Amino acid sequence: MTESIILASASARRQELLSQIGVRFTVRRQDIDETIRRGELANDYVIRMAQEKADSALRALPSSKDSINSLVLAADTSVVCDADVLGKPSDEANAVDMLRRLSGREHRVLCAVTLGTQNKQRTILSESRVRFREISVAEAQQYYRSGEPQGKAGAYAIQGYAAVFVEQLTGSYSGVMGLPLFETAQLLAEFSVPIHAIDSGGSK
Repeated sequence: MTESIILASASARRQELLSQIGVRFTVRRQDIDETIRRGELANDYVIRMAQEKADSALRALPSSKDSINSLVLAADTSVVCDADVLGKPSDEANAVDMLRRLSGREHRVLCAVTLGTQNKQRTILSESRVRFREISVAEAQQYYRSGEPQGKAGAYAIQGYAAVFVEQLTGSYSGVMGLPLFETAQLLAEFSVPIHAIDSGGSK
C-alpha cells in the first residue's frame, strides 16, 4: 500500500482538494509545453496534458529501486467554449474577452487526471457543464483587477468571486476547481492509496 503520492502540480486548489480527502502527498511542479496542437480536440488535449505532466514527473525521479514504485498524480483542467480551449488569460483584455464569451451561456469544463508509476498509468476524464449569467464588460474588468482570474483557465475561479456568475452547474464542482474528487478517489483505490475521513470527534 502506498501511503504518499507525488503531486505533479503547484496548484493550491489541487493541494487543498487532496488534503480534503486525507491524501498524503509531496509537491513537485512540472513545467511543460502546453501548446494545443493544430486540429487537436479539447478532450484529447486535456488528457495529453495530464499524461505529459505525469510522465515529466516520473522522468525526474532519481534512478533507484524505490522510484519504480513511486506514484505520481497529475491533472489538467480546460474551459471549452464553441470547441475552443480557453487557457489562462495573458492580460486584462484577454480575460475580459473570455468572460464575455462565457457570459449568458453554457460552457464545458474538462479535467483529466493521470495516476501511475513508471510501469502502470491510468487516466480518467471528468466533464462538467457550467452556465453563466450575463456579465458586463465593466464587471469583467473589475473581476480581473481583483487578481483572481490570473493563472486560471477560462479567466475564472469558481471557488472564489466567480461563484456569483454561475446560474447552473452539472457535473463535478471539484472538477471545475481542478481535481474531480469522485473520479480521483476511484483511481487512488485502484492503486491502493488510502484516503482518510476526517474524524469529527463525535456527534454534531
